[in-house]
Amino acid sequence: MAIQNFSELSLPIAQLDNLKDLGYLTMTPIQAVALPAILNGKDIVAQAKTGSGKTAAFGIGLLETIDATQFSTQSLVLCPTRELADQVSKELRRLARYIPNLKISSICGGVPVARQVHSMSQHPPHIAVGTPGRILDHLKRNTLSLKNIKMFVLDEADRMLDMGFADEMDAIISYAPKKRQTLLFSATYPENIQAISSRIQHNPVMVKIEETKADEPKIDQSVVLHDNNSEKDVLVAKLLYRHEPESTVIFCNTIAACIELENYLYSQDIDVLSLHGDLEQRDRDQVLLRFSNRSCRVLVATDVAARGLDIADLSMVINYDLPFDPEVYVHRIGRTGRAGKTGIAASLVLASKLHRLEEVEAYIEKSIPKFSANDLKDVKPISLIAPMVTIEISEGKQSKISAGDILGALTSKGEIAGKDVGKINLLPLQAYVAVSRKHAKEAVDQIWKSPIKGIRCRARILGE
Repeated sequence: MAIQNFSELSLPIAQLDNLKDLGYLTMTPIQAVALPAILNGKDIVAQAKTGSGKTAAFGIGLLETIDATQFSTQSLVLCPTRELADQVSKELRRLARYIPNLKISSICGGVPVARQVHSMSQHPPHIAVGTPGRILDHLKRNTLSLKNIKMFVLDEADRMLDMGFADEMDAIISYAPKKRQTLLFSATYPENIQAISSRIQHNPVMVKIEETKADEPKIDQSVVLHDNNSEKDVLVAKLLYRHEPESTVIFCNTIAACIELENYLYSQDIDVLSLHGDLEQRDRDQVLLRFSNRSCRVLVATDVAARGLDIADLSMVINYDLPFDPEVYVHRIGRTGRAGKTGIAASLVLASKLHRLEEVEAYIEKSIPKFSANDLKDVKPISLIAPMVTIEISEGKQSKISAGDILGALTSKGEIAGKDVGKINLLPLQAYVAVSRKHAKEAVDQIWKSPIKGIRCRARILGE
């Protein structure tokens, strides 16, 4: 009988106590199967989707290989996007709270190379988490060494290949010692994943967890058939007005379509932002932050840009364009309908070109309900403005400012209540806080006038 609880694993008491504090008691299926093999030093290939608990699976095993007294990089986790790398880094830090003096570094693009070089020259990270391009850049500069790594993790390996990182992955592996433990996680197991596994792993244990009906997301799918691509923008607005979703991601196949749709929805007084490859990294980060803290209700995105986006309680997904790959359709709509809630997924399809829809239906083995664009009645427009706005504060972690300090500064005069303050994100050099729209200007004035922890700060509303 497979073990079910973390307490049944041969882990340090301090880690078991930490896991208990974090609420990790019973293992997810992927953890129950993968963790014993990982702790036993085996290479693994695991088919695991986002939300399966895979980060804890490889993270707990990875931490068991680290000697924090040795100042060298002992593990590398490779991720397809900066967003995923940041998520993995945060989770590893939580799991590693019982290990003193452990350094975990997120090494990705969008941050000046010089800053990363300075940090690593002072003290190499015990665990490096990064994207292929930036990791390879540091290896070529000799500012990062893999000669002492014991564990190499490829997270969402199929996505890295889809994004064209095959050459970078092979180059990175060439810097690693042959004697190592290699863990490969992928949502799918196509031939190119099999090929890379055969090149870099030694007798890997195959781990695949079959989804049950209970695991499947509850998604109300539909297709809107239309006759003219020029009406798609209007149809999207009608869908939003009809369903009044709290949060929506709209997928487009091109950057041009993203920008065009964003401009149209904005002209209709819909609170919208776009996420695509033409954005600078800082702008991209701010878009993700504003959408995740409920300062924006609608996000228009391309598939590549949206990878790593993990929003809880996403109400609706709209396919402005059907993807070319049916599997991508499943990934898109799978972002809604989580945690037992029912989500909505609507797709716009040209009535004269149904072949791609037929491919999707064949792949998911079900027919999707269809209705005509003419059935989408004009609904009296409701307000699709987000209840929160995001305020940027000019100081962050390096100034020893905490989330509690910011909350206290905003609510100290009693004009702004605690319920009017949402998610607070602290970065090294600045902070972002979601504040109810009706109190936004008061919040900005409060930050300008009242020092936080004795520090005079500047503040502004993002997007204005």
